[in-house]
Amino acid sequence: MARYTGSVCRLCRREGCKLFLKGDRCYGPNCAVGKRPTPPGEHGQARQRKMSEYGMQLREKQKAKRAYGVLETQFHRYFESAAREKGITGENLLVLLERRLDNVVYRAGFGASRAQARQLVRHGHIRVNGKKVNIPSFLVEVNDVITIREKSAEAEHFKALREGTSRIVPKWIALDSENLKATITDKPARDDIDLTIQENLIVELYSR
Repeated sequence: MARYTGSVCRLCRREGCKLFLKGDRCYGPNCAVGKRPTPPGEHGQARQRKMSEYGMQLREKQKAKRAYGVLETQFHRYFESAAREKGITGENLLVLLERRLDNVVYRAGFGASRAQARQLVRHGHIRVNGKKVNIPSFLVEVNDVITIREKSAEAEHFKALREGTSRIVPKWIALDSENLKATITDKPARDDIDLTIQENLIVELYSR
């Protein structure tokens, strides 16, 4: 399956905002967006043309895809599922993306980035309700309990997590750092999502 393998900092600079793709670096002074806010490339500092309505819609879709690490076909399936649910389609879309297991592992602080969290899931380090789940796109439900495989919990990476994480854990996740356990207490709400995505533009794009 095709996957972007270049510099993830370039993606943040292209979108003009933090997508939190680089782990702890995104939270510190070395973040590329803060140091070099212009788009990447030779002409990044050149005056930008006024973006068309379609261009703005496309940029929001790309921003969401890159933030969650989802490719086009899968992203479109998420949109179709969101459109079938009750409520606001754009918000439903973001909630579905937030419920992905790799995102939950990242939000709980078990992974420094969504890419690392995805790797932890694929390599079998994550348990959901005591059972191994190695599918990053697995959607968690309320009352699901996410834990680390007992053998994996002895790794230095997870030992450090027992001392607590400085990352703000969303209120829909109850984190027990000492036992490396995260419980889904509620479905995520739009206010819980810190990404600057205008989901209404994504809906407009797919509705053209």
